[in-house]
Amino acid sequence: MFLTTKKCDGQGECIKHCPTEAIRFVGDVSFSCICCGACFESCPNHAIFKNKYGGYVVDRAKCNGCGICESVCPVDSIHIEDAVVKGICSRCGLCESVCPNNARIDSSNLNEAKQKKFLNSIKNLSSKIGSGEGSVRIDNMNIPSKEDKSAKRMCVNTNLEECIACGRCSYYCPTGAIRVDIEKEGVCSKCRICNDVCPSGAIDKGVVDSSKCTLCLNCVNNCPNHALSVENFSIKCNNEEENDGTIVSCLNCGLCSEIVDNGSIKHERTSLRYDPSLDEDNYENKEKHLLAIDSCPVSTLKENKDSKLTGLCVSCGMCVKVCDEQNARVFEEIKWDGSVSDDCISCGICVEVCPKEAITLRKGSIYVDLDKCIMCETCGIHCPTDAIPKTTLVKKELDGGFNYIEEDFCIKCGLCKSICPEDAIYTETISNADENLGTINKNLKFVVDEEKCIYCGACKNICPSKAFIFERNFKEATK
Repeated sequence: MFLTTKKCDGQGECIKHCPTEAIRFVGDVSFSCICCGACFESCPNHAIFKNKYGGYVVDRAKCNGCGICESVCPVDSIHIEDAVVKGICSRCGLCESVCPNNARIDSSNLNEAKQKKFLNSIKNLSSKIGSGEGSVRIDNMNIPSKEDKSAKRMCVNTNLEECIACGRCSYYCPTGAIRVDIEKEGVCSKCRICNDVCPSGAIDKGVVDSSKCTLCLNCVNNCPNHALSVENFSIKCNNEEENDGTIVSCLNCGLCSEIVDNGSIKHERTSLRYDPSLDEDNYENKEKHLLAIDSCPVSTLKENKDSKLTGLCVSCGMCVKVCDEQNARVFEEIKWDGSVSDDCISCGICVEVCPKEAITLRKGSIYVDLDKCIMCETCGIHCPTDAIPKTTLVKKELDGGFNYIEEDFCIKCGLCKSICPEDAIYTETISNADENLGTINKNLKFVVDEEKCIYCGACKNICPSKAFIFERNFKEATK
């Protein structure tokens, strides 16, 4: 919720600019919807939704104006005019930015002690302006903890500065949890597998000692990148060029263990455990396999020919052991305190893709519930501006979509236009303005410029009336 401090002098700029009329004067001080969710919980038509900012919006296509939301509001903020529900805060933050005295503040930026103090003030006020029933709801509101803490994940990670993407770790991984994509096939990647498999010790880093070679062809048959060949009874290695590549490995986030909930996958603090005997080959488990594979943030999870899962890291340490020259594979605890860079554009993609619903949008940033976060890095993988940190090389990028403003639902608040990072929303003049459109920009029609739109979703997420018809697609980013 947004709160008013003692700096308020009653100018009312927040009230004038609030697109949902969720702010009013109480005792010469602006007071607004407290985002308690009572309207959301009681709506019989499910016409009220919690948006990506943690506020609430009305789907006017579902709302029938029954007025139940108005009757249950603990602070009498909701009112219905011309069959349109108003007075519900969408947490767009416009009131905070237009206040000339900086008297409006986001409660999420307060420490817990100050939040409780404000809540107690609201509780006293609710008994004066409503039935008093709101006090119970306010008591039950969840106050986000402001303690210094981080989401954590134990895994076997790759030191990318040391890794040469040779593929040695991938070759020896017993569960197929590491994927190395080498740039050039047929060129030596310096993996040294040939050294390991040669029974006569005739190869050293791609150099063959013909006097020792028995031409058993074990090196040729086991070379992961097909860089070895036979010419005139001699082994030849194509190591004249440099060979680059990328490495991706299971993050050990445990998301698969939650989706495949038949007891066959256990997620412990440092590793995953899979028991195929508990994973029966039936339709129900097949569906869960497909969902888990599709949800795997780094796409290492696969199903083998026996319909069993592979690609889960069991933290056996084999990759660490065999990476004995570069020492690029290490056991590591990954931490994230929920902070993002200034590149965040409030697009809301991270909120939509988070499998744990651990992220809420803030204007220009996000709030992460670190108790829910499992460090799967899905948010960072999909973030279009790389504002969210990640350890994996996997990256998804936007690949077009569809974005249209439904004129009948648009309330002409202009929030979409102001937040768009690409200036892809413009206005057109309506010749015969409908008086029911309201007093703000009633002669304007907001339109999306499809040539400029990057389908980030910032406009859709900030819209207080669900006026956007929106779709977007993702694809693997080119390496």
